[in-house]
Parts: sequence; C-alpha cells; structure tokens
Amino acid sequence: MSEVEISGADGAELMNRLTSNDVRELGGGDAQYACILNEDGVIIDDTVVYRYPDKEAYLFVPNAGHGTQMADRWSEHAHRLGLQVSVENRTEELGLVAVQGPDAIEIVDNRSADSITSLGRFSMVRTTVDGVDCLVARTGYTGEDGVEIFFDVDDSKPMWDAFGNVQRCGLGSRDTLRLEAGLLLSGQDFDPETEPRTPLEAKLGFVVDLSKPSFIGQDALEALEEDGVDEALVGLHLNERGIPRNGYEVTFGDESIGHVTSGTMSPTLSEPIALAYVDADKAEEGQSVEVTIRDNSIPATVVDHRFLNTLSDDE
Repeated sequence: MSEVEISGADGAELMNRLTSNDVRELGGGDAQYACILNEDGVIIDDTVVYRYPDKEAYLFVPNAGHGTQMADRWSEHAHRLGLQVSVENRTEELGLVAVQGPDAIEIVDNRSADSITSLGRFSMVRTTVDGVDCLVARTGYTGEDGVEIFFDVDDSKPMWDAFGNVQRCGLGSRDTLRLEAGLLLSGQDFDPETEPRTPLEAKLGFVVDLSKPSFIGQDALEALEEDGVDEALVGLHLNERGIPRNGYEVTFGDESIGHVTSGTMSPTLSEPIALAYVDADKAEEGQSVEVTIRDNSIPATVVDHRFLNTLSDDE
C-alpha cells in the first residue's frame, strides 16, 4: 500500500475536493473509506482516509504503486486552488502490517502498551506494540475483524517478529478473503483505463456524499444518480463446476449482458463465485444467467456481492 500525509490549514478542504466522502465528519482518530474520482465520476483509486488522533493532519492510503501519482495530484490541486497544504508521500518511510481474523484484536492487544479492545471499527490510536511506536487502526481488507499497524520502516523487522507465532499469508490468500467479502480490487474490479466504473455502478455509493461542497466527479455522479446506471456490479454463484476468471462473458440466453471481473473457487463456501458487471435490468438477486467458460455456458445465479459478511452491517 501507499501512504500520503496531508497537513496545513486547508488540509480538510483539499481532502474534500479530491475524495468522494466528507472528511468533515472525522474526529481525531477516525477513518473513512472513500473513492478518488476523475471529472467523469470514474474511480481512479479507492482509499482509506485517517485523521490522526494526535495532530491536525490526515493520512490516506491509496493502493500499492499509486503513492507518487496521488501525492502529485494532491500537490497540483493545492497549488491550483491556492490552498495552504503540505503534501508528503510517506510510502518509503512507513511500514504496514495487517493482523486480521477473529483473534486479531486479542493478539495485538496482548502486545500493545494501551488496550485496543475498545477501539471502534474505522478508528485509529497511537501506541506502542512490543516497544515499537506505531499507529494501530481497526481497518483491513479481508472482511474479517483486525487491525492495520503503521510504523517507521526502520522498525519493520521487530514489528514483523512481534507476530512470529501468527500465520503469515500472501496476496493469493488475501485476494480470496477480499473476494468472499465482496471487496473490490483496484486495477481489476475498477480501473480508469481498462475497467472504468463509477461508485454507483460498483456498489460504492455509500462512500459518496453528494451533499458536501463541490468535489471532483460530483456533477457526473449527480447526473448518473438521476438517470440511473446502465450496468451494475453483482455477485455470482456458479451452479456447476468451473472457475470464472476476469473477462469471462456473462450471458442471458443468446444475449451478452456483461463480464466477470474477479472469480475463484471459494474455499469457505465450496463453490465457484465471481464479481461481474451486468446490465442493470439483469442485476436483481435471484436472476439466472450463464458464464462462458472455455466455450461452455455454466449456469449461475445473481446474489449479493458480499458472499460472506463476518462483520455486522454497521461495520
């Protein structure tokens, strides 16, 4: 992941101009999920925005490889708008370890100088973990409860070693978890070049605040909200064996109605699942469709894209 820090008297105004949610709702130590949009309302990236618990500044976390692009974007807009803002790309300075799963809070709490058991979802606290100064946020990208820990990159080894008895997992494992939870992957489920999607198409309307002052993409989203979307993100359960992959066609009878963006054999559900964009009139749960896999039409059913919801709806 990348990390960009925004500080200065106009930091909140700049964040609100360039993200879809309203940072004015954030108190110290609060966080929110948001999208970064272009003028057409298309998602450039998604991010979590943190308001530091102990200083008037923000840390936002774009996806890996996007730190320089986003820092430049924020700097350019600050200059154009004449805002008093400092933009610092801290990607090379900060390490990040995510501890996720049903026992994650207890495990980290046992190593933390301050109790984190009462830390709410999308909240952050500054503390030490195994003697390492860090920020602990109750956020993640797995659909499970847990925390993400930010620290000075020089402390990466001691922080990694602090959780030596915790099972390691890589990107393949994380990708399965996020897909089962219905979490979208930047560059695959949305991409400004190869998969241009708005938050309203991508079931991310809940991170768009159209009532706040002007932000990039607002006009386009207001028009789209009034007119309705042509395509929408759905979940698919395949009713027969087969692994749906990115780009596979979704059909209804002889009609092509969309395509898969992410898919796998769910180890938890023991059945093939996928995220796909389909025509809006075929996006209702229970709709029967087919997915073309190696020239074979595999029957599938439209379902909630959150295949597993281990956290309550308000989390």
